[in-house]
Amino acid sequence: MDRVATGSIRDADLTVAEGVNWSVAAGDYWVVAGLQGSGKSDFLLMTGGLMGPQDGRYTLFGEPMPIFDDARLQTRLRLGLAFEGGQLLAHLTVRENVALPIRYHHNLSAAQAHDAVSEALEEMELGPWADTTPGSLSRNWLKRVGVARALMLKPQLLLVDDPIAGMDLRHAQWWLGFLDELARGRKWPGNGPLTLVVTTSDLRPWKGRARQFAMLHDKTFRILGGWPEVEAAKSDVIHQLLMNEIPRPDERPTKN
Repeated sequence: MDRVATGSIRDADLTVAEGVNWSVAAGDYWVVAGLQGSGKSDFLLMTGGLMGPQDGRYTLFGEPMPIFDDARLQTRLRLGLAFEGGQLLAHLTVRENVALPIRYHHNLSAAQAHDAVSEALEEMELGPWADTTPGSLSRNWLKRVGVARALMLKPQLLLVDDPIAGMDLRHAQWWLGFLDELARGRKWPGNGPLTLVVTTSDLRPWKGRARQFAMLHDKTFRILGGWPEVEAAKSDVIHQLLMNEIPRPDERPTKN
């Protein structure tokens, strides 16, 4: 990104970030932090190409963004986006939502997509809800359906909006471990290590996981660096973002 300004998907005249100079290299694992209302979701949606920048230049795999024309669609499909609330189609089942990308872009029937979709559902522990509609699922599981759908086309870059917000401990630990595996090259979806950009309103759970950190506050995108730079930063906003760390599964809680 070169001097990019980002608007809001709800209000085209509102600017949530300006003067952003940022590049993401293959294999990076970025966490972009921001307090509630900072505009980090809008920033991620712009990064995902759902809206164009208000100003500046942004390229994805060498192609100018946003990509809307069919001639460059294959470049666009190298990017996956998982929304904070899943953004699922309410009238379709979980299985049908997950199948949408490969059925549409690969022109497959439900039967032809069945094996790939079943594998995804098993990997995401979604099998028991495969034939139910999203309205019967909790937020914890809706987010898993959303990321399963985002991974069906085996993207090289995955954007995930605030995956652990509102999660209970078990689901938060699952997300942190799952993203770690994706960054290292998880067996499924089987396309090697992914480049990750994740947003959050709580920095501490990402210690020892993400490799690069940035912050969005007051329309300013600030690159922090690695975790030592996060801890050393003298900023009231960063202190607010350093909330209680979610323990790893092998850590035993202490008694009060």
